Amino acid sequence: MVKTFDARTEILWQQVWGLAALLAAIIFSWIVYSFYQPKILHRLEFGELVGWLAIIQGLLAIVTEPIIGKFSDRLQQLIGNRLPMISVGVTLAGLILAIISLLVEQNLHGIIRWLVPVLMTAWLLAMIIFRSPAIALLIQFAPMSELPQANAVLVFVFGFVASLEPILRILLNNLGASITFLLAAIALMMAAYILRSLIPTHTWKPDSANEEIPSKTHNLLLILLFVVGLGTGLEINLLMSVFPQELQRQFPAVRLEFITSSILIVSAMAAVIFGEWTAQIGANKALLLGLGSLTGLMGLALLNDIDTFIVGYIFAFGISVSLILVSMIPFCLGKLPPHQAGLATGLFFGGAAGATALVSLFVKQGLIGALGAFLLSELAFFVVAGSVVIMKKIQIS
Repeated sequence: MVKTFDARTEILWQQVWGLAALLAAIIFSWIVYSFYQPKILHRLEFGELVGWLAIIQGLLAIVTEPIIGKFSDRLQQLIGNRLPMISVGVTLAGLILAIISLLVEQNLHGIIRWLVPVLMTAWLLAMIIFRSPAIALLIQFAPMSELPQANAVLVFVFGFVASLEPILRILLNNLGASITFLLAAIALMMAAYILRSLIPTHTWKPDSANEEIPSKTHNLLLILLFVVGLGTGLEINLLMSVFPQELQRQFPAVRLEFITSSILIVSAMAAVIFGEWTAQIGANKALLLGLGSLTGLMGLALLNDIDTFIVGYIFAFGISVSLILVSMIPFCLGKLPPHQAGLATGLFFGGAAGATALVSLFVKQGLIGALGAFLLSELAFFVVAGSVVIMKKIQIS
């Protein structure tokens, strides 16, 4: 007999760590992709696509993320879990990586070489198939009031693995593209297997009978969720794309990779503290505090002329990023009913993908510097703050 339950009373830590394992595999795959993508495209004489491909893929994610998230909600209601979508997405992503690993060893010419950029875009779409549904699982693993503590584990894993990128790039370069893509495919498949083995066999069908939101209000919430994702993504992308270079300019003795990795490792360590604190003050306040402090630090960094302060800025940036990352998933999962968790995460990630595409375009065209990044971050913060206030009023009413 299939058992159905409606709410968690405690955090399922094993399942949370299983989800963290999948997140680690995703990050490793992204590191592999970002390292070898430009090399492979240049080798195949697609150098002009290197910058544009990331922009095009980001624009695709704006549309596909919410659609996939909504479809996963329907699947959840129908069969009681999202695992089939996660399994399909992981399988496709792993298969595409395996095919690319074989193609990069071939001497491709003519129209056949277009297979590689097409497969790279298909890989991104395959990752989207399971990213939002996987993150939406978090609402099954923890009660709403304790989502920040559960999400803090994901932030810790994200920051720690992402901070290892400089070291991993050295290893990847020694291994070669073919073996590296195979390793990424295996990592994804193994992590998905671990997660699937840890999820209880019973189903989870949240009761939506008394959780319907009026149509106009619901549509406004959806738009605002996307806007908050866009604004949050803008701040984080502008920080990581522009300000490490600005800090290095002020203190050339520090390597650029060290600055970026240090921000990420600080964010990972701080997540251990911010999980419980965010649960106490609420995701709304924590998200706004993180975004506000981040843009304020950007402005202060522009005025800095003391090179020894760079360490302090790296630490402070990491703290702000951690607070944003810990609070953003509980924030979006708390804005729509539990039976729309996939749509909530899909809209948020769709907005963030739009921000990634926009910042990539600005950087590629040389349209933005540190001052421009600060001003755009200020604008993003006020837009997000206004959206959060409106969403809070809607929920109260």
